[in-house]
Amino acid sequence: MTEDESEQPRRRWSPWGALALVMLSGLAMMRNGADVGDGPPQPTAAAAVTASAEQQPGASAPGDRAAPSQVLEHSSVQRVRIPAIKVDAPVMTVGLDPQGWIDAPPAEDPNLAGWYLNGISPGQRGSAVIVGHVDNASGPAVFYGLGSLRKGHRIEVARYDGRTAVFEVYGVEVFSKDTFPGSRVYGDTGQPELRVITCGGGYSKARGYEGNVVVFARMVEAR
Repeated sequence: MTEDESEQPRRRWSPWGALALVMLSGLAMMRNGADVGDGPPQPTAAAAVTASAEQQPGASAPGDRAAPSQVLEHSSVQRVRIPAIKVDAPVMTVGLDPQGWIDAPPAEDPNLAGWYLNGISPGQRGSAVIVGHVDNASGPAVFYGLGSLRKGHRIEVARYDGRTAVFEVYGVEVFSKDTFPGSRVYGDTGQPELRVITCGGGYSKARGYEGNVVVFARMVEAR
């Protein structure tokens, strides 16, 4: 289900196309009535992004900041690993549907994430975005545990150019779909950053999930 960028036609880069994720998350990543008990874990207040973290030019740990030489070129994404929640999943490229919104990965595959091909690559300057389902009709899916991540946890993104971008989480929050802060989530901080997004918040059969869990992370290593 992954795609090598060498097989993809060159497309016009459109970073603000990521704003379509607001609609994507509302329509394509709703819980399908799966029997998942009390539902997925939700971020705690302690995990919220602090003002000082948002202003930091690099990672929180001294000596771990991403130096300019570590900023990577564009490359498609092969795999995402989040050891703290036992995620090790292939990543497929996703484009736009006929309505102009970003497609979600197929819900039938619970262990599959998606990266928007026309956006920032993980490791480039700017905010790369990876999305995935929280659950499907069969139960928990790839990002079911996303809300349990804490500051300092690591996310590894393997790219098709053979490089791996390593990110450190500096915040995890849940936002209402009705008031989703697109500019804050997708804005360019001038550093290589990553946003990992799935559904979260309250749930009802009528509306699905009321919000989105968003993980904020900065690159601390490129290997």
